Amino acid sequence: MSERPKNILVPTDFTKVADFAMEHALNLAQHMNGQVYLLHVVPKASFTEEARTKLNLEADRARAMNDKVPVNPIVRIGTIYEDIGDAAAEVDAGMIIMGTHGMRGMQFITGSRALRVVTSSKVPFIVVQERGIRPEGYDNIVVPLDLHQETRQKLSLVADMARYFNSRVHIITPKEDDEFLRHQLGRNIQFADQYLKEHGVAHDAVIAEEDSSNFVEAVIGHAKKVEADLIAIMNISQTNIFGILGVPYEQEIITNKAMIPVMVMNPIDTGTGGGWSFQ
Repeated sequence: MSERPKNILVPTDFTKVADFAMEHALNLAQHMNGQVYLLHVVPKASFTEEARTKLNLEADRARAMNDKVPVNPIVRIGTIYEDIGDAAAEVDAGMIIMGTHGMRGMQFITGSRALRVVTSSKVPFIVVQERGIRPEGYDNIVVPLDLHQETRQKLSLVADMARYFNSRVHIITPKEDDEFLRHQLGRNIQFADQYLKEHGVAHDAVIAEEDSSNFVEAVIGHAKKVEADLIAIMNISQTNIFGILGVPYEQEIITNKAMIPVMVMNPIDTGTGGGWSFQ
């Protein structure tokens, strides 16, 4: 394991859901020997002093919640769409944890500018709603696998997360009647099984009764069934955060009614760049 600290960036708007994001970040940082950076972005320099005062109070509150984790406040002038990436680079963040206020607040993640932030980022995101994290962390992680080869890449981060929290990984794939597609999904399951075995991660795999057209519903249903603490998805393209489905289901996944946090990752062009590795 690397001795390098794992820095976690938490954008905050001082709302209740931002408190949940902070709670997740503090828990992860403690397990991973990391630090938390609280970010608040203001539109004008005249708002800076007030924002810094409020953010310092938030940082003090976070330290009171968990005195084992260093907490650092950051105030930037600009917009959250443009400055979140700069702030992540500035603090060398390995993860961004942010809250969403549900469908009405999802322009942060699904609007064209926000999606470009996710797509261009080498840093994984965990998006949380008003649901806390267990003291022991993420016990159960659901991993949808589809027909894209890139979806295999998330297994590295998932395996690292699972080893930190002694999690069980639950793989799910859509049902496919086409023999060629079914064979391709089988290869992905086989790859995942071998990879997780090699990394000592407890796991299981199921094929959903639903096909690709209803796969999101199947994933959320399975996540509820196994009492998942996290769903891990891959951002395959700029317009479709979920992958092969071909329709904009990102809102349905990230704002799922069970309020299960969602980890979003971007494909890596090579095996050496981007992402967050604990090795």
